[in-house]
Amino acid sequence: MSTQDETGENRLRKELPEEVPAPAPQAAEPQETGEPALTGRQRLVKGLWPPRVTRAQLIVALLLFGLGFGLAVQVASNSDGDSALRGARQEDLVRILDELDDRTERLEDEKQGLEEQRDELENSSNQAEEARRQTIEKERQLGVLAGTVAAEGPGITMTIQDTKGTVEADMLLDAIQELRAAGAEAIQVNGVRVVAGTYLTDSGKSVSVDGNKINAPYRFKVIGKPQDLEPALNIPGGVVQTLEKEQATVTVERSDKIIVDALRPAERPDYARSSSQ
Repeated sequence: MSTQDETGENRLRKELPEEVPAPAPQAAEPQETGEPALTGRQRLVKGLWPPRVTRAQLIVALLLFGLGFGLAVQVASNSDGDSALRGARQEDLVRILDELDDRTERLEDEKQGLEEQRDELENSSNQAEEARRQTIEKERQLGVLAGTVAAEGPGITMTIQDTKGTVEADMLLDAIQELRAAGAEAIQVNGVRVVAGTYLTDSGKSVSVDGNKINAPYRFKVIGKPQDLEPALNIPGGVVQTLEKEQATVTVERSDKIIVDALRPAERPDYARSSSQ
């Protein structure tokens, strides 16, 4: 090659820039948005918070928190109690045991006392009920004798037919007395109750019982033992024979159920008072 060619080549090299190595690839620069660039951790935190939870998830979380808190408190309480007992001295344990025994004994005594009070109340109630029942029964019995309550029971019915008008008050009074002596407990004559103070008087051709005029036939309804009442009227020279002598007709019938329902008003005595305190 000639000198002129070399000179041209050298001139060409001087004019061309030296070969520069290719730059290494770089990460694309973020577009400018007015905010600083975030690191990967910051982007992760930003994606997780604030959390996006639903109402149902929030309720479940609260319930689980409450349950866990309760379990923790219970476990801590049991642990404290167990640890307290484990750490107590033998003397303290004996004292605690004695206190428990004393408390149990006191509770047993209180229970026994309450049971005794209950039994006393039940007995008192039973006694009061029995006393009340006896009082009512006694009142009924006295009412039967006083003629203030109706009565029923076995007895007899005696009917006196007086077609001649010859039966007088004293004859009927004798019949009443004979019946009482034979055990009559309640007597009724023509709708008039016979009591302890009953009196009979003659009223023309009829008879008055306690001021109530009654006419023949005279019908006696008597409660008592029929086997005693009927023979008492039929004894020789007794009520039946006396009335038959006066031409009256007497019939006596036994019955398992006689009802004496004529009543007398309960009268308050003017002067007599009970002497019981």
